[in-house]
Amino acid sequence: MNGCPEWADRLQALVDGELDASHAMEVEAHIAGCGACAEARTALLDLRAALRSEGVRAVAPRRLMARLDAAVHASTERPARRVFPVRERAAWSVAGAGLAIAACAVLAIGVAPSWQTASLERDLVAGHIRSEMAQHLTDVQTSDQHVVKPWFDGKVDFAPPVIDLADQGFPIVGGRLDYIDQRTVAALVYRRGRHIINLFVWPDRAPIGPPEAHPPGGYTLVHWARGGMTFWAVSDVNEADLRAFQRLLEARMPS
Repeated sequence: MNGCPEWADRLQALVDGELDASHAMEVEAHIAGCGACAEARTALLDLRAALRSEGVRAVAPRRLMARLDAAVHASTERPARRVFPVRERAAWSVAGAGLAIAACAVLAIGVAPSWQTASLERDLVAGHIRSEMAQHLTDVQTSDQHVVKPWFDGKVDFAPPVIDLADQGFPIVGGRLDYIDQRTVAALVYRRGRHIINLFVWPDRAPIGPPEAHPPGGYTLVHWARGGMTFWAVSDVNEADLRAFQRLLEARMPS
């Protein structure tokens, strides 16, 4: 279905991650009351996923990808668990402009490794904000991790680790599907007091960027990888609690 013609451009912008939080909330509110536009958004997401599927998108030779991975990894190495303020990341981006220019041809066909960028940070924070503002915090609402984990079967092509930390003050409240970095990801939802923590998970063996970020708006992002998965925890909870959340999760994840 095509949805409402007057909302078509805004639906496309929402799917492309081009709206700020206030406009995204406006479109999400419309979708909540319009079945045709809800179906139109689903169709747009399905189309983007299909266009990026194997056999459709261009894939660079493995040797080229390996060389680019190595170059980016060498240029982005930082001391473990260091916090990078926005102004420092901007300065580093200028210093690495030569590498960015050299990678443009690869970026054009969508095979550049996934490292931390301002665009990805905005995408993650926008997903976190939408989940709270548009009343779409969970698709499956339950505190039982044994219900949340099988809910993802058949909905994503990977099995996100689902771990409850209620005994440590971080109860799981459910999960949902989200759309981050132009792909469908799993979002596991936790609480810390009155604060929400969105844990975004998807497969990614690319080199890791800086492990923490503090974009504008009072949010903190913590990033790590394990077992072929990348994890991004996003919340407005204090930084010490978010770091504790990460440590507790990693301690309970299967080796």
